[in-house]
Amino acid sequence: MESVRKGTGKLRDRSGFTLIEIMVVIVILGLLAALVVPKLIGRTEEAKKTQARVQIRNIEQALGLYKLDNGYFPSTEQGIEALIRIPDAGRIPKNYRKGGYMDRVPKDPWGNAYVYLNPGGHGDYDISSYGADGAQGGEGEDADVNSWDEQ
Repeated sequence: MESVRKGTGKLRDRSGFTLIEIMVVIVILGLLAALVVPKLIGRTEEAKKTQARVQIRNIEQALGLYKLDNGYFPSTEQGIEALIRIPDAGRIPKNYRKGGYMDRVPKDPWGNAYVYLNPGGHGDYDISSYGADGAQGGEGEDADVNSWDEQ
């Protein structure tokens, strides 16, 4: 009788998942992935455009501080690099903040430099990212992100 109990106990102690249980979990995970992944894939370009808008706003804030200290914005030739180190050409600022106005000039989310114009065609200055193609104009992921665009 004791040997029967040991045998029965061994069957009850067996743990783990059956092949059917594992297959059901895999099917459920596959269905979830099929629903979620397509929605995430289309969001990358929108996220890059949002990041470009945020970086442009940060550059604009630094430009505002530059003008507050010096009375004018950097020239097109000086560029936004004037926000990280004092310009050595053109109009040299007399009240340049020690350490500059930004730690570094960011590249746009597509790895290109921002385009800075002073005077701008839409305000005191214009800042643009030319999008994924790096060329002015374009649609979709190649569309420009500009400082004067409405958010």
